[in-house]
Amino acid sequence: MFIAPAIIGFTVFVGYPLIRSFYLALTKYNGLADPVFVGLGNFRRLFGGDPAFWPALRATGYLVVLYVPLSLILGLALAMFCNQRFRGVRIVRTLAYLPVVLPAVATITLWKFILNPEVGLLNTVLDRLGLPTSLWLQSPSMSMPSVVLMMLWGVGGTMIIFLAALQSVPTELYEAAKVDGAGPWSAFIRITLPTISPIILLQVILQTTAALQTFNQPKILTNGGPGFSTNVLMLSIYNNGFPNLGRIPQLGYASAQVWVLFIVIIAVIALAAKFTSLWTYSDNTPD
Repeated sequence: MFIAPAIIGFTVFVGYPLIRSFYLALTKYNGLADPVFVGLGNFRRLFGGDPAFWPALRATGYLVVLYVPLSLILGLALAMFCNQRFRGVRIVRTLAYLPVVLPAVATITLWKFILNPEVGLLNTVLDRLGLPTSLWLQSPSMSMPSVVLMMLWGVGGTMIIFLAALQSVPTELYEAAKVDGAGPWSAFIRITLPTISPIILLQVILQTTAALQTFNQPKILTNGGPGFSTNVLMLSIYNNGFPNLGRIPQLGYASAQVWVLFIVIIAVIALAAKFTSLWTYSDNTPD
């Protein structure tokens, strides 16, 4: 009786939609007429007949490669800074985390103005400093780095988790290392990183899965352009399932894309878990 609400909620909101989406992935369905079973036709079209699929997959991979390492490095650097004891550290922590709680659409819209190549704040500042400007979102080569730059605005969430991990590292380890003559960099490499490595693994998985499902930023900032440079897989799924007026929805085909993304996410998590023991630290000792 006690677990019945959880079981019912999982069945209604997770289990049934999952099974339904898999069935729709095997059909031709526009949301209006009855689904027509086509077997693996959607997947054959996906991998062999859709010229937009592979660019979307490459754009998604490019975003993951750019965003995940930068978010981890910047988040850890901010956590290291906010872990120091100085006057006003609580204010700094609040300001670093503040972008996470701001409305996402409003923040992205603000960044769209900042990255405007003609009247945007970023180019104005660069021009005043005598530095080269850029087309940013309007450039095929700079559009994805610009999207990633905006996404790093919310790195405060990563910072908070790293900060909690840093504060759990025993101070006795640093004191012993200092007595042995270890410097700050040596203590960071030999004590801090190994101790918080399970949290780093968790962040790698969380940030990678979040990056693979990125939608709001490319949709609002560039709508997938210019060309297909920021047309990530989630945006392609949305455009196929919920196209502009005048186009027929392809919910069956979009469901097939969803399952490809699902398999990619599961593969990434499995790959990370497989190599966990090679670089994560555990302080478990035999009795």
